[in-house]
This record gives sequence, structure tokens and C-alpha cells, in this order.
Amino acid sequence: MEQIYNPYLPLWEHIPDGEPHLFGDRVYIYGSHDVAGGKAYCEDHYCVWSAPKDNLRNWRCEGISYRRDQDPSNAADDKQLWAPDVTCGPDGRYYLYYCYSFYPEIGVAVSDKPEGPFAFYGHVHYPPHILGGKTVQEGMVFDPAVLTDDDGRVFLYYGFAPACEKEFRFPALTEEELATMPPEKRERIEAMRALPMGEDSYVVELEQDMLTAKEEPRVLIPGGHHTAGTGFEGHGFFEASSIRKINGRYYFVYSSHKSHELCYATSDRPDGGFVYGGTIVSNGDIGFNGRTDPVYPLGNNHGGLLEVDGALYIFYHRQTNGTEFSRQGCAERVELRPDGSIPQVEITSCGLNGAPLKDSGSYPAAIACHLTDPSVSGVIDYGDEKMKTQIRVTERQNVSYITGIRNGAVAGWKSFAFLDANFLGLELRGSFDGTITVSHNIRGLNPIGAVEVHGTVEEWSMALLPITPKKGTRPLYLRYDGEGEWELRSFCFFSDFAL
Repeated sequence: MEQIYNPYLPLWEHIPDGEPHLFGDRVYIYGSHDVAGGKAYCEDHYCVWSAPKDNLRNWRCEGISYRRDQDPSNAADDKQLWAPDVTCGPDGRYYLYYCYSFYPEIGVAVSDKPEGPFAFYGHVHYPPHILGGKTVQEGMVFDPAVLTDDDGRVFLYYGFAPACEKEFRFPALTEEELATMPPEKRERIEAMRALPMGEDSYVVELEQDMLTAKEEPRVLIPGGHHTAGTGFEGHGFFEASSIRKINGRYYFVYSSHKSHELCYATSDRPDGGFVYGGTIVSNGDIGFNGRTDPVYPLGNNHGGLLEVDGALYIFYHRQTNGTEFSRQGCAERVELRPDGSIPQVEITSCGLNGAPLKDSGSYPAAIACHLTDPSVSGVIDYGDEKMKTQIRVTERQNVSYITGIRNGAVAGWKSFAFLDANFLGLELRGSFDGTITVSHNIRGLNPIGAVEVHGTVEEWSMALLPITPKKGTRPLYLRYDGEGEWELRSFCFFSDFAL
């Protein structure tokens, strides 16, 4: 049977901010579009991927669905398309809601097919008797989400409310620090400082034309500066609005001001009364079973829930290439408890596979869900490039690998069904003078294999070591102790029979 990993799309593809929707018998992913090694968020056009609802291992690319320059506001093509969402409107057509890099408009495009292509339709605006019919701009229009309810009513959600941990460190930077930065980064920070930031998340009901606001937007849940006494303390709204209706209850998923976590709130109505529910996923497993140290370099997060054939999944994204600009979509199955609550889920390498991975064959190292070295911290800050151990995806050759493996670095994959494997092959290159230890334990305790490595290997080469894994479903961790720095492209399992 075919297998799938996290990330669930090919490793050369970068679709973050993924909003999964079931239309007909297929699941469609709508997200922004990064590039490998990108220098800014969402540098590419929108591109849709889909999979049969009964086989989430089999994704196909539907092609470009909407180009950056289709909206008249971006005819010069100098803005990036940020996180979108799609709904099937009351008329049976599919409506794409989007925004550009802090540009004060929410655009709408329409298609007769869920995969597109979409054609520009208009901008969300008020009717003439409300604020003169101007476009909706209140509260920082950002990361739109949209819901067509069972009764045909349409609700738009949006917002951007930086607070607390996720204020980018920018306000604290001195002029001297700014002066030493590359011009491109300095300009981006100065532009961010000048923006009128939002304070909360917002909701507004739309007319059946999918463009006209029936009213002025209202606060849905509080941002990080307004959480005192609300139940959202420590997990106030930051960005990444997402909305679903599940079993008659409304689930609002959002990124808290911690940024690496997706939280949720629930209500019995779509436009208010939401109560904080908890964290669904952190892209560093912060909070899972009380964890305080990340298992993977932290970064922003955005995604949504998908209910299909009685199962519930959370889609989210991770960072690659040592920046927040090269993100890839991941997914995990979550538990929906009888009381409607969703406990936090652990990030894995299995994702949508529905079962542990086999202990046979070859795997790309870049499906690691654990990646740490002594510099990893719980702060989202790529500015000083301290975190050297990272997933790298080359843009031209579509080659992915773990780079910057040095003393104390740990890579991990969860999980495998160990049955027969007793040799592990590592495809590596670099400079070595130390020991690679393989274990089921995150701290490297009770190793199941080890190999000493010395010298320099310039081309990808295979190192083979015997392992004695315990049978059953278990994680695999690789730790390096020694001098030098090296890279890992893939690993593979062998048994005596295979040799």
C-alpha cells in the first residue's frame, strides 16, 4: 500500500496557510504559495492541490488557480497573495477570498469549479448607506476566512492583532541595529512599524452577492492585548482565521499571539459567543504533554480543520530553509471528544498516512518532525541565523535534505512499525569526526545502533550500520556528537533477507 509523509505534498512544493475543504468527492487545499529559499512570504501565484476523500495519500496538482496580477489593485504585480479561503456560495459557484501583503482590501474571485481557475470578481465593500459604500478596512483586513452556513447566510472573518511574544522584536530594535541590517530587511521592518495594527479578530455578514457587507464588522474573539478576564489569556488572537461547522457547532481556528500554535474557540452561532477551547497543534509541540522546549524550529502557523468520512484532521505548516518564508503544509488526525473538545495533537512524520511508516525501503530525511541542536530556543527569531540545523530544499534541483548537522544535533521521525529491519543506511556528505547514535529515545538513551565517522565526504555516500530496534511502533532518533558539520539526504532500512 502506498505511504504518505509530512509534508503531505512533494518536498519541492511549498503551500502554507492550507485551508482544506471537501467539495464533492475530493478534498481541496487552498493556501498561499512560498518558494524554496524565498526572501518574502507568498512569492508565487495560488496553486490548488486535491485528493480523493477516501485516499488522502494521493494528491495531485490542479495547477495555478489565481495569479497575483489578476486583481486590478495589483496590476503592477508588486504585492504578494497572502492566505486565502474558499467557499461554495448559495449559487453553487466557488468564491475565493484573499488579501495582498498588508494592502487594505479583501479581494474576491469566482469560479464554476472548486479547483479554478478563478476570475476577479470584486472587493468586499459596504452598501452606499453604510460608510458610503467604501471597501471594508476596519481592524486590519488580513487572512480572510469564509463560511456559507446551512441556511445560506455568508460570514467573513479576518484580523491581524500582534501582541506579546509575537511582536517581531521590531519595536525594540534600535536605530543602530536597523542600520546594520540588509536594506531589504530594514525596509520590511520599517514598513511593518508604520502600519496601523489591528487589535482583535472580526466577523461580518455578507449579502448573497458575496461582496457586500450587511453591517460594520464586529469583534469575534479578543486579541492578545484584550484577553484579561475572557478565558483567552495567553492565547489571544493573532492571525490565521479559519472557520468550520462540525456537528452543529462552530469551530473558529486561529493562530494565537504565540504564533507557532493553532488554537480553537467554539460557539453555537457563527457570529459571536465564542469560548476558548485550547491548542490543537504547535509546529514545535510546545504544550504537548507539558512540553516547554520546541522539537522543531518554531515559526508562524496557519491551517484549518477537515472532517471527512468520520475522521477529523488539522492542517498546519512548518518552516524550512532557516526562514519563515519557505513553509510546507503538514497534517495530523485529531480526536473530537464527545463533549466537542479537541486535545492537542503531536506532530509526526506520518501525518495523513493513517498508520506508522514501514521499516523497509528508503525515506527522505526531510520528513523529520524533530530537529534540534544546542541553539534551538522557544523564541521565533530567524534574524541571527543561530539555528543552523534545518531542512533545506533547493529551488532548482528539487533536492531536500537536513543541513547543518553538528555537535549535539538531533533529528527524529515518528513513527515506524518495526518488524524486520536490522540495518540502517544513511545517505550523507560533509565533514565528520565523531559518533552518530541511533535510538528510540529523544535523549539518545538505550541506543539501538551507533557508528563512528571520520574524514570528509564531498559527494552523497551511504553509511551502513547494524541496528537492534525494539519491535512495535516506535520513533527513530539520530544524534551526532563530535566535530565537523554534515548533511543527511535520506535513510533506508534493510533486513538480513534484503542483504
